[in-house]
Amino acid sequence: MIKSLLIANRGEIACRIIRTARRLGIRTVAIYSDADAKALHVRMADEAVHIGPSPARESYLVGEKIIAAAMATKAKAIHPGYGFLSENADFAQAVIDAGFIWVGPKPDSIRAMGLKDAAKTLMANAGVPVTPGYHGEDQSPDVLKMEASAIGYPVLIKAVAGGGGKGMRRVDAAKDFDDALESCKREAASSFGDDRVLIEKYILSPRHIEVQVFGDSKGNVVHLFERDCSLQRRHQKVIEEAPAPAWTKRRGRRSAARRFARPRP
Repeated sequence: MIKSLLIANRGEIACRIIRTARRLGIRTVAIYSDADAKALHVRMADEAVHIGPSPARESYLVGEKIIAAAMATKAKAIHPGYGFLSENADFAQAVIDAGFIWVGPKPDSIRAMGLKDAAKTLMANAGVPVTPGYHGEDQSPDVLKMEASAIGYPVLIKAVAGGGGKGMRRVDAAKDFDDALESCKREAASSFGDDRVLIEKYILSPRHIEVQVFGDSKGNVVHLFERDCSLQRRHQKVIEEAPAPAWTKRRGRRSAARRFARPRP
């Protein structure tokens, strides 16, 4: 049983983790930058450690500072929350190598699915249909713009390491591409420490359906059925509706979810 937990994040997600940990009798450690010195998650935690200046790239995105904070407070585990370093396989491995429990997917799983370009390649190789687009290694602006034209506008520029709606720009015409690309890469670098992007065909009237899957270290896997996350603002989910109202009977909840995961004994 984990006795002490450092939350490598801030804001609402850190508060949620702290509340859950408190119910389980787990001591919590918060981290904070200059901008978050008086934030709620800092006040809620049993202990808090200052890790640097306000810019995330100088605080929440510096894995060495987070691990040092865990060592200084004698935390036993590190929970990354979402965003920031939560999908950084190198950070996850560094946490494990430092002797802490990593509350998250294995580094190999993050490498396979944590980056959008790698995940799309994996799915395409497995024969799973993916949105048409470009997720190659060449990140030169000229190549990206050429690929966008080949895909056909409107397109979506999307941060490879992105999440939470950050690092995404819709582009309706070639004349707008350069400015959108620069803006997207700047936000991606600031939010995730990685400015690489991919290009996708922008789907005008999509349904965003997800099936959430959880697995533990013993090989047990469960699913929580499907949910419709189509109602969004600035690429961020506003409402998640379950069961998904647009899910047809032929693709019913149980049959669809079981294709994603089966519990193991």
